[in-house]
Amino acid sequence: MEALEIVTVFTLNVAGLEIPITETVIVSWTVMLILIVGSVILTRKLQTIPSGPQVILETAVEFLNNFSKNQFGRFSNFLGPYIGTVFLFILIACFIAVLSPVSFSAFGREFIPLFSIKPPTKDINVTAALAIMSITLLLVCGFAARGFAGWFKHLLHPFPVMLPFNIMEYAIRLFSLAFRLFGSITGGYVMMHLIIGVMPVALPVVFSLYFDFFDGAIQAVIFVFLTSLYISDAVKVHEE
Repeated sequence: MEALEIVTVFTLNVAGLEIPITETVIVSWTVMLILIVGSVILTRKLQTIPSGPQVILETAVEFLNNFSKNQFGRFSNFLGPYIGTVFLFILIACFIAVLSPVSFSAFGREFIPLFSIKPPTKDINVTAALAIMSITLLLVCGFAARGFAGWFKHLLHPFPVMLPFNIMEYAIRLFSLAFRLFGSITGGYVMMHLIIGVMPVALPVVFSLYFDFFDGAIQAVIFVFLTSLYISDAVKVHEE
């Protein structure tokens, strides 16, 4: 299906090595630019007594801090910003496709846009990268919290025979995080194109509220929740 193709916009030649710059890369950097500019705008004139957008911002930050302390303990100062950034990145990455121009016909002529904006989360490379970062943080923080001996003991829980299965569990978590997000966003993207093909005028607007906004928000929450759950289990030392 043409809509699922990862299009290479241009190629960089670095020391004889050709690096393809795809639509996914451009849109992902656009999402990061939105986050950077938004954070600068929202934090440049902070007041002692908050008002307007600052109230919403401080409420969100306080919620994130409390959530991180409950989940990660002494690692909250490090992991809290990561969890918040990943949530916002996935959220905006899912929403940004709404800004994509569409082709339409008027006065006997067909207008075709020069480009389209596709959610970068429908590219398995993006969701896999997010999953790898989360599992890497899980392992690093797990070693920091338990030490080598404690981590090895954790892998032997509840019985030594479970060692290969406990190791396999981390690979399963990695694939679960990557493919759940990729499959949900890609499925919604395909459904939207099918709906546009059947009824291109009114119906897509209604379904866009679900596939682009509601489903995108749900997938961002699920990814962050599972990541937090996995890391929390690694950093909280229980009696085993």
